[in-house]
Parts: sequence; structure tokens; C-alpha cells
Amino acid sequence: MWRAARVLAVAFTAMWAPAFGQQGPSAVPTPAPTEAAPPAAPAQAPAASQARTADEAFNTRVRTLEEQVVDLKEKIYRSKARLQLLQETVLGGELSTGARAVLVHRNEMGDSFVLESVVYALDGAPIYTRTDETEELSKSREFEIFSGRLVPGQHQVAVRLVYRGHGFGVFSYLEGYRFKVQSSYTFNAEPGKVTTVRVVGFEKGGVTTDLQDRPAVRYDIESSREPEKPKPTPDAAPPPPAAASESK
Repeated sequence: MWRAARVLAVAFTAMWAPAFGQQGPSAVPTPAPTEAAPPAAPAQAPAASQARTADEAFNTRVRTLEEQVVDLKEKIYRSKARLQLLQETVLGGELSTGARAVLVHRNEMGDSFVLESVVYALDGAPIYTRTDETEELSKSREFEIFSGRLVPGQHQVAVRLVYRGHGFGVFSYLEGYRFKVQSSYTFNAEPGKVTTVRVVGFEKGGVTTDLQDRPAVRYDIESSREPEKPKPTPDAAPPPPAAASESK
């Protein structure tokens, strides 16, 4: 009997052992890994803020340009006012006590130089400008630049001449060359006199002088007393009326 009970115990253990082995100790549940949050994007200025900044920079630039334009206009206006005042001072004067000046341009350059442009100024005020590429200007050996009255005293005439090279034969390389001459001269305009300033463009030096050094300017001055205007004669007295004949 004891042996039978032992057999039953062994059988019972064998039958329930797999169940107990499968159950085992209870495992502690582990939390599922959570996904990490993406890193925050760097802070960016809103589009409206960027547009506002660009508009402010543009408006500032526009205001700066407007101020520069206004300042330039004021400078031009002041320059025009000074030029007008200068012209009134130089070219004005009282007719009875003023002086008279005559400016004449004379061309004594050789055939290797063709006069293309002429610019004259009197006391800083432009009085004559002419440009001609047809060689007509160069063919005029002498022509008048200015004739009028001046305030007596010192005056300055300035001239700028541009010549074009005219080569032929061995001097054909002169074609296309430009020669510029700038010069000024101060003369005295005396009251009651006519001062004639003849501005002469000529070639200085000789055959050994480089062509670029030949164009030059000289000034020939003449002064003469201005002819007096005839004084107006008083009107002749009208003849006395004829006496009326008496009838007898």
C-alpha cells in the first residue's frame, strides 16, 4: 500500500510538472520605449517681420537718395545764380563810362591739324561753343567770338581747342589723333577804349618738334579809343509865320 501511494505521488508530480514549469515566476512588465521628440527647429523670424525689415531698409535708401538729389539741385541752382550774376556784371556796365572788348579767333595751324571744336569763356562765363567735323571750322581763318561792353578792369579769356590729325603720305599715322589745347589770358579793359584780343592758334617749334607739342595759343592785343558818338543837335527853330497881307 505504501508502495502504491508512492507510485501515485510520482505520477501526480510528473503530470503537473510541465504546467508549473511553464508558469514560472511572473515577469515585471517593462514600459514600451517611447519615441523621442524631434529637436526643436531653430527660431526663425516670421515672414512678415523680414518683409518689414526689407521695406524699412528700402525706404531709408530712398530717403537718402532724395536728400542727395535735393542737395544737388540746390548746388545747381546756386551755380546758375552765380553764373547769371557774373554775366550781368561782366557783360553789363554803364554805356557812357564802360569799356568795349572784341574777341577774335584766328587759325594759323598747318594742314596737318584740322580744328574740330572751339570753346570760349569770359571770366568763367561761356560765350562761344562750336563743334564741326566737316572741316568748315578749320577753313575759317578768322572769325569773331565776342563783341560787347564790359566793366572796366581786369578780365580773363579762356579757350579750349581740339584738333584732329590730318596725315598724308608718310604722315598718314596722324589720322584719328586728337590734340587738345587749353589756355587763358588776362587783359585790361580801359574805359572809353576798345580792346581787341586776337586769340591765335599756331604751331610752335620747328621740324624737330614733336607734332603733339606743336599746337599752341598766343594772344595779340590791340587797344584803340572808342569813337565818340555825335552829340544830338538841337532842333532848328521853326521859321516865323508869314505875315498876313492886309487888304486895302
